[in-house]
Amino acid sequence: MVMAIFQENTDEKLYLTPTPAGAYYAVSRPALDPCRKLLSTLLQYRQTPLLTLDGLKNLTQLDDDKNVMELLRHMQTQGWLQGVAASQRAPKDVLEKALPEILKVLSAEGKSLLADQQGFHLASCGFEPQTVDKLSVLTADLALLLERHIDLLNHHLDLQSSAWGIIDAAGNSQLGFWPLYIGQHRFVLVIGGMPCLNQPALTHLIWALSIRYTTNFD
Repeated sequence: MVMAIFQENTDEKLYLTPTPAGAYYAVSRPALDPCRKLLSTLLQYRQTPLLTLDGLKNLTQLDDDKNVMELLRHMQTQGWLQGVAASQRAPKDVLEKALPEILKVLSAEGKSLLADQQGFHLASCGFEPQTVDKLSVLTADLALLLERHIDLLNHHLDLQSSAWGIIDAAGNSQLGFWPLYIGQHRFVLVIGGMPCLNQPALTHLIWALSIRYTTNFD
């Protein structure tokens, strides 16, 4: 438990890092609430910081101990944060070199693609070469469609997701599109077949993009 170092008399050191769900939550929408701000800040560090109350106050910009603890408790309950025994470092490889291996494990079929907001692909695996450019253009069109109707989906229908999917008659995903908002940039992650997002590779993907495209911390 992340809270244990504040609740129990222990000398154990823990380092604060987003879970895969937390990393995705941080970039799933462009608007930053307090939880997204904390997660996004953590994803700009090249190394996971030591978990301390003073450190949390600095990360959250909250002065009141109770408010800091309530925010941490809420995020832990949602499964967005975790405390780990050893500090972790961001992916060391150059982003373009690391992306194909990261993308491969995010799809049960080994088919994934990452495109930018102009509809150009940054990396892909598993898709036929002639399909990659067409899919990348499609991501730009879908992202614009989402932005035009985001008020309906998120507020009127209360759908807490910005992902789009092409599904079969049984409701299984055939092709999924996940917008990722990082700093002033928007990317779209495309996954063929069933997605496999609840794993460290998703955190590594978002972490690497955050370091490249937002203000970096040491």
